[in-house]
Amino acid sequence: MITIEDFKKIDIRIGKIVSAEKLEDSNKLLKLQVDFGADEGKPGQIVQRQILAGIAKFYEPEALIGKLCPFVFNLEAKKMGELESQGMILCADGSGPVLLNPDKDVMPGSVIK
Repeated sequence: MITIEDFKKIDIRIGKIVSAEKLEDSNKLLKLQVDFGADEGKPGQIVQRQILAGIAKFYEPEALIGKLCPFVFNLEAKKMGELESQGMILCADGSGPVLLNPDKDVMPGSVIK
């Protein structure tokens, strides 16, 4: 069990997948470029991050473009081979990962509470 204070440390935000591609050296990972909306500290600039997601066996990259999904935004970056993942997509666990999507239109960068 974690406390509510521990949970509050996790920054979960909606991101919009703007590009997705398979990696040549991995049959599990997709490289996603994710838009998290305007940078609060730099007006006019968009926060975009590279996220490596282990969903390649379940989703075609083209089908992900434009999708709004929840991501852990404040996860420490992790080197995976030659690339760095700067967050984590959140999925339900069905017979494989199932993407979670807002049921209404929300802006990229919206915080999940």
